[in-house]
Amino acid sequence: MGKRMFDAGEHAWPEEAPFRTPVFVVTHEKRAPWERPGGTTFHFVNDGIEAALNRAREAAGDRDVRIAGGGETILEYLNACLIDEFSIALSPVLFGSGIRLFEGVDASRVALELVGAEPSPRVTHLTYAVRER
Repeated sequence: MGKRMFDAGEHAWPEEAPFRTPVFVVTHEKRAPWERPGGTTFHFVNDGIEAALNRAREAAGDRDVRIAGGGETILEYLNACLIDEFSIALSPVLFGSGIRLFEGVDASRVALELVGAEPSPRVTHLTYAVRER
């Protein structure tokens, strides 16, 4: 998880954070782990995205690892070709600000292949496989 997403949720999430698993926050800040009721512990990783991913893989064992935003964090993982597949929930709501997810993608290294689309009246879920060019 990126630091901005963590910062936005730290005060907004309920006491029992919704993840119920270890969460590794990519940050430059040194901070002790923050344990929440219900099984969520936030670990703060300040030595890069690969270190955070390695720690998440170790904690996950044979389960999938999910990378959460913000946009800058996802962009870093995407450009480093460290994402196999991702999903986007597309909803017709205009926020007016934020970080554009694909702005800054290195298209000379990264290609996207649509593998699924599930439309509904309020949201369309898109799933892409990430391939190296």
